[in-house]
Amino acid sequence: MASPRTQQTLERLAGLTPKQIVDELDRYIVGQADAKKAVAIALRNRWRRQRAPEPIREEISPNNIILVGPTGVGKTEIARRLARLAGAPFVKVEASKFTEVGYVGRDVESMVRDLVESAINMVRGERESEVQEIAKQKVEERLLDLLLPVPPDIKQSTHSSAAAGGGAHLFVVSPAGSVSSETDASEVRYKRTREKLKQLLLNGELDEREIEIEVTQQAPVMFDMMVPQGAPEGMDNLSEMLQDMLPKRKKKRTVKVSEARRILLGEELEKLINKEDVTADALERVQTMGIIFLDEIDKIAGQRGPNVGGPDVSREGVQRDLLPIVEGSNVQTKHGMVKTDHVLFVAAGAFHVAKPSDLIPELQGRFPIRVELQSLTEADFVRIMTEPENALTKQYSALVEADGAKLEFTADGIAEIAKIAAHVNDRMENIGARRLHTVMTTLLEDVLFGLPDSGTKTVRVDQNLVRSRLKTIADDEDLRRYIL
Repeated sequence: MASPRTQQTLERLAGLTPKQIVDELDRYIVGQADAKKAVAIALRNRWRRQRAPEPIREEISPNNIILVGPTGVGKTEIARRLARLAGAPFVKVEASKFTEVGYVGRDVESMVRDLVESAINMVRGERESEVQEIAKQKVEERLLDLLLPVPPDIKQSTHSSAAAGGGAHLFVVSPAGSVSSETDASEVRYKRTREKLKQLLLNGELDEREIEIEVTQQAPVMFDMMVPQGAPEGMDNLSEMLQDMLPKRKKKRTVKVSEARRILLGEELEKLINKEDVTADALERVQTMGIIFLDEIDKIAGQRGPNVGGPDVSREGVQRDLLPIVEGSNVQTKHGMVKTDHVLFVAAGAFHVAKPSDLIPELQGRFPIRVELQSLTEADFVRIMTEPENALTKQYSALVEADGAKLEFTADGIAEIAKIAAHVNDRMENIGARRLHTVMTTLLEDVLFGLPDSGTKTVRVDQNLVRSRLKTIADDEDLRRYIL
């Protein structure tokens, strides 16, 4: 049974139907309906599995997905937005980084360790947001103690009164001989001053004042040299283990109040957060909801046969090493053992040289859902520049506004940009929507270089401007090869 915190995370998916997931992805990604539908079903199945009866729950394995399509059509963006939407531990790795066991390089199990680190950062961030206010209050008190130390006489008075079981009072004998008690005047003045100082601190009026604080020095990194590249997990953590064994050294530093607040906040959050609780929750979340996006999987695929050779002799070995992890196995990490039985794997590749069938059959069988993404057309480019919330036209408008100018795109100007990008993709390598970045950068190069010195207030990007700036480059084969 999942822990209460993991259950809360899973409950976020309860209100996300597959159709709503696709609608959310549509806000950022144009087209590719089949791919969106496949990942939406896979994400919803995570929640459905937790609702299944206990005996069958462990038997329900995730249907891993392989996305096939040319570069720049949205494969990586779909997986990235999906993980952010789900609030699940997510890591994106490049398949070309890994080597077969016995070769120098990263072994495939490191992707699971990266996923665990991602989950720990995610859970820790959640915990920090929960105790943020308490930590801030503690930091304020520590800063006040540094700005206005408690006078020794008040400390002595407080200590004596505490021993007597009362408050810090003075006993006054009147001329008539009667005895009365009153609060220590110096303590009253100190508390009054402290309250005024606290208000100034909260208003940020003391941020530039310098104070002396005691900080923990970072341990030297010389131990990293002792760990060879490609060492096993136990050796990989040797440096961290040795650093933990060394005594923590304290050093006094003089910093501004604003910087001290940041340092002390980190220390207070460290005290308030239970590391063991964070680690346990993160491991459970990885095993229940983790998503690994395995990009460039076509780079480890090669033509198979007795007469096929080449320098990349470890590629098929990497595929064999992937088999147990994708199927489900136990991976040792420095935080504990992790089961990958219910981790969702989403692989992607352009497969412009190799084909999905060039993967070894066993690995193909572990990615039962295969979705082909379509190449982007001129009409898609127009939509990409206008529809998404983070559209390229909006990004460049924000950059120009930072210099006090305004950037306006007309409909015919956007259509002309899309036309040129599609034309260049057809004539040269098809790099999908990434071509829009190169076209826009070349188009607005003079504008971005001239601001703010040019004094330009409004830049209107219409069809005539696009043609005058790009027509020569788009028609010149040699120039286009290097610029666009």
